[in-house]
Amino acid sequence: MLNTNVPAWFEIPTENLDRAQQFYETVLGQPLARQNFSGVDMAVMRGGGKPHSSGALIALEDVQPSVQGSIVYIGVDALAPVLERAQAHGADIFVPRTALPEGMGWFAQFRDCEGNRVGLWSPV
Repeated sequence: MLNTNVPAWFEIPTENLDRAQQFYETVLGQPLARQNFSGVDMAVMRGGGKPHSSGALIALEDVQPSVQGSIVYIGVDALAPVLERAQAHGADIFVPRTALPEGMGWFAQFRDCEGNRVGLWSPV
């Protein structure tokens, strides 16, 4: 059954796909898979399988990194060490590790190496 009205895929724009891939692999502690879809190079983040979403870093001429607009949240096992690695590799922290209400976990936001506002979420 299709899980409608929830994200199925996301793309984080980059100006330099190699640089962005190295940043995210270091920060997330996981390799990204370089793939080409219809002539477009991407560095794909591995999702957790259905119903989890997945996404990729992508370099397109008509799509620019930005801190304005939609914010993609990437789920991680433990937010604090990921946020520390992001900051150690040049990320600017917009929102520090912050508790969500009623035991819903924790979130933070940072500016990545490409200039995107990206969120992190974890249960701890």
